[in-house]
Amino acid sequence: MDERELAAVRAQLEEFAGEVFAGLPRSDQRATGLRYLRGLMLDGQRKSMQPMGARLGVDYQQLQQFLTSSTWDAVGVRRRAAAKLTSLIEPAVWVVDDTGFPKDGKASPCVARQYSGTLGKVANCQIAVSVHAATEAASGVLDWRLFVPEAWDETCVPGDDGSPASVANPHAKRLREKDATLDEAGHKKPQVRKKVPAAERIADITRRRAAARVPDDERYRPKWMLALEMLDELAEWGQHPPVLVADAGYGQVAEFRDGLTGRGIRYIVAVTSTTTAYRADVEPTTVPYGGRGRPSAARYRDPAPALKALALAEGHDATTRVRWRTGTRTSGDNPTGAMTGHFLALRVRPAGRHVHRDDDGLLPERWLLAEWPPGKDEPTDYWLSDLPADTPLRDLVAAAKARWRIEHDYRELKTGLGMDHFEGRSWIGWHRHVTLAAAAQLFLTRLRLTNPKVAGQT
Repeated sequence: MDERELAAVRAQLEEFAGEVFAGLPRSDQRATGLRYLRGLMLDGQRKSMQPMGARLGVDYQQLQQFLTSSTWDAVGVRRRAAAKLTSLIEPAVWVVDDTGFPKDGKASPCVARQYSGTLGKVANCQIAVSVHAATEAASGVLDWRLFVPEAWDETCVPGDDGSPASVANPHAKRLREKDATLDEAGHKKPQVRKKVPAAERIADITRRRAAARVPDDERYRPKWMLALEMLDELAEWGQHPPVLVADAGYGQVAEFRDGLTGRGIRYIVAVTSTTTAYRADVEPTTVPYGGRGRPSAARYRDPAPALKALALAEGHDATTRVRWRTGTRTSGDNPTGAMTGHFLALRVRPAGRHVHRDDDGLLPERWLLAEWPPGKDEPTDYWLSDLPADTPLRDLVAAAKARWRIEHDYRELKTGLGMDHFEGRSWIGWHRHVTLAAAAQLFLTRLRLTNPKVAGQT
C-alpha cells in the first residue's frame, strides 16, 4: 500500500492495533507496534529496520529496540490475533506446514545448512513451522515456531567416538540409531566433513546460542513435534481446529497422526505411496493353541502392502470424478474455473511400528484417499484421514485440497509484508517480527473481506 492508501484506512488500522496490542503495558510500545505495522504494509522492496525507518521517517533504532530489547509479550499478541482471525473467517480447516528463509553467514538464530522444501534443496537457511486457519476465500497464521536444528543444540553432539549412545538429545539419538545410509556397493557412506572434537563443537554451539539469546529450553526436536506443541498452545487459548491438514512431511509420521488422535483432532494428511496399510477388512489372527507355552497373541500374519499396491489393486475404474471448488482462472474449456480430479477412497488400517493398536491388536481404521489422473499409470497423491466412515467423497477431497491456502499466506507474508526480511540476530526478535507480519496480514485480510473495494486490496 502507498501512503495515500494507508491513510485512507488509518482509523481502522488504529482500532485494529489497539486491539492486538492491548496487552502491551506501555503506550509508547503500543505506538511503536502500530508504526511497525505501517512499515510492513507500506510499499517498498525491503522491510528490514533501516528501509522501514526511512519510509516511516523515524530512527530505525527505535524499531530495532522495540523488537530486540523492549519488554512486551509476542505470545499475547499472537493469542489476540488468533482469536480475531478465527472469528473473522470461521475456518473450515487448519493447515500445518513449514517454510525456509535463506540466510548468509551463521549468526542468525538457528540458521544452518539444512533441507528446505521452500527452496527445494539443502541451503543455508532458517526454517519455521506454522499453523494456519483457512477457508476457500481467506486464511492467516495462528502460531509460529522457529525450528532448532541439531547444529544449534549441543545436546545433539556425540562423543568423539561418534556413537549414538553418547548423544544426550533423545530425538537426535533416535535419528542416529536408524540404519546407516549405504553406497551402491553396500558399504556405509564415508563421513566427508572434517572431524571436530566434541568439546570444540559444544563450545561453538554454546557461544552461538548465547549470542542469539536462544532460550535454554529450546532444543532440537522434529518439526512434527513443534506442530503438536503449537496445537496444545492454541488449545490453551481456546482455539480448536475443525479439521487439520498437512503435507507428507508431517502426515507420514505415525506419531504425529497418533498425537492428533490423542488430542481429539480430526485430520486428513498427505502421505507417501510407500506408506503401508491393510484393507479395513483384514484383522489380526491367532495361531491355534497347541497346549504348551503361552497362547499366541493376535497379530497380522502377512506384511502390510504399500498404499500404491492397494490403489493399483482397485484400478482406475474405481475412481470418481470430483469437483471440489470453483477456481478464479477460467478458460473457454472451463468457463466456471472448476477444480476437478479423479479420486479413489478406501477404508484401510495404516500399519507400521509406531502405529497405535487397541488391546486386541487391531490397527485403527482410516480413509485412504488417492488422486489418480486419467492417463496416469498410478495415483499421483495419497492422503490418510480419520474423518468418519460416512464422510462424502467430495468433503474428503475438499479438505485434502484446502492446503493450497498456505502457499498464498507464505507468498503474501514474504513478498508483500517482509516476513523474511528480518536481519536481526536474536531469537526473540525473529519471533516478534513474524508475529507482527502475521498481524499485518490479518489486517489486510479483514479489509479484503469487509471492504474489498479499498485501494490496494486485491
